[in-house]
Amino acid sequence: MSERVIPSLFNDKEQKMNIEDLKKKIDVFLKNMDYSLYDIKYKESKKNNILTIFIDSKHGITIDDCVKVTNELNPYLDELDPIPNEYFLEVSSPGAEKELRSSEDVKNAVGKYVYIETYEQKFKGYLEQFDDFEIVLNIKNKKIKINYEEVNLIRLAIKF
Repeated sequence: MSERVIPSLFNDKEQKMNIEDLKKKIDVFLKNMDYSLYDIKYKESKKNNILTIFIDSKHGITIDDCVKVTNELNPYLDELDPIPNEYFLEVSSPGAEKELRSSEDVKNAVGKYVYIETYEQKFKGYLEQFDDFEIVLNIKNKKIKINYEEVNLIRLAIKF
């Protein structure tokens, strides 16, 4: 897989920290707290600049987890000073229907209800098996096999 060059997260030319550097540092910090980094978003506006850190763990994320990480991460980010402007820090979970971005995420979702889009179809069902190449989905007690390479999107889903 080729590496993508990602431009600086911030518009300041003197700002040296790009998004990948920041992600690596925050990910290491979070791993020491038994969390993982899911994503980072930065939004600038006339009123407020907001840095949102999405965290995850094998056991899910609660509001208490978000508060704990905010309290620990804020001083660390102040020390790093990755953003030249003032900003608000938000710590959030990726949500109940988070996208499964890696094969490891998919493996950790075995037994859970998922939504899958391929190039031709859409499926909802329980993820029964995954071996890096093939997904076995249980839809109303019928097993469907899906080639992992054909998957455009896979995310957790809420069953109503």
